[in-house]
Amino acid sequence: MATRIGRYTLRLDTSPSVECYAAIGAKKEAEGPLAACFDQLMEDSTLGEQTWEKAESRLQKEIVALALNKGGLSPEEIDCIFAGDLLNQCTSSSYGLRSFGLPLIGVYGACSTMAESLGLAGLFVEGGFARRAMAVTSSHFCSAEKQFRFPLEYGGQRPPTSQWTVTGAGAAVAGPSGGPPYLRAVTFGRVQDMGIKDANNMGAAMAPAAADTLLRYFDDTRTAPEDYDMIFTGDLGQIGSDLLLQLTAPRGIDLAGKHTDCGLLIYDRKKQTEVGAGGSGCGCAATVLCGYLLDQLREGRFQEILFMATGALMSPTIVQQGESIPGVAHLLHLSANPWPKEVVS
Repeated sequence: MATRIGRYTLRLDTSPSVECYAAIGAKKEAEGPLAACFDQLMEDSTLGEQTWEKAESRLQKEIVALALNKGGLSPEEIDCIFAGDLLNQCTSSSYGLRSFGLPLIGVYGACSTMAESLGLAGLFVEGGFARRAMAVTSSHFCSAEKQFRFPLEYGGQRPPTSQWTVTGAGAAVAGPSGGPPYLRAVTFGRVQDMGIKDANNMGAAMAPAAADTLLRYFDDTRTAPEDYDMIFTGDLGQIGSDLLLQLTAPRGIDLAGKHTDCGLLIYDRKKQTEVGAGGSGCGCAATVLCGYLLDQLREGRFQEILFMATGALMSPTIVQQGESIPGVAHLLHLSANPWPKEVVS
């Protein structure tokens, strides 16, 4: 069973493994620095569907099938799926995954959903509630713009603070400890709201939550940035990343050289100038994790990393009513090694 460390962190004593994983992207992602890390890249963002929403549902269906195929698993070997997306009522997940006939546990953490869902999947395996549990999430640029900002036909100007929603999906299967990467700890974050009301400045809205979760994790575990190879947030973009460093500095936490953001890794902001402050969306952190980071751990290029996905818990209706945008961040400690026996004994 998991052991509570401090006030907010759960240590997964059996070190569940991420047995298999996969990432899908589209044309914009194929033009970015991580193109070679994707298992599949779609040339057509419609995926052959008639609407953007149906296209995103198709992303979820495709990514689950791809991850299972990579792991040599059948749907019958998965006990439950934790899944979520950005659309109202998480319809991309429910419609996309209905054909698999598996227990679906819908989660919503906005862009933090990959860390939230994989953390829950790991805890289900750790507690013996599932032998294997899957974490899935997706986003689509066109469906997100349509729901949260303006339909593409409107042709609105994008301010420099805006981020480009990734069209992509990631899926990972947590199972019994057997090989790297390992899930070693989970810290679920608290909602933070610093009064940001600009729906085109998600990085500023999410940075306080990222700082809060990271500081509480360090307090709980009595560790520091130097104990990890890297700390990956997702997806603060450039503005949110700069704010994170400013918010943690007063506590004596120096993240310089130890932190980067999934939204800054997935696109080349110099060449892909339209992406603004970087990438965003549920699919941003999901594809960087499942396409890049987990491979780095499996191959031993990283030994210890923190993966902290961040989400802006906004609703178009509430924002139009003048409310501010709350943020949340969930953190996973991922490792190339299981916990030593002396730690968990």
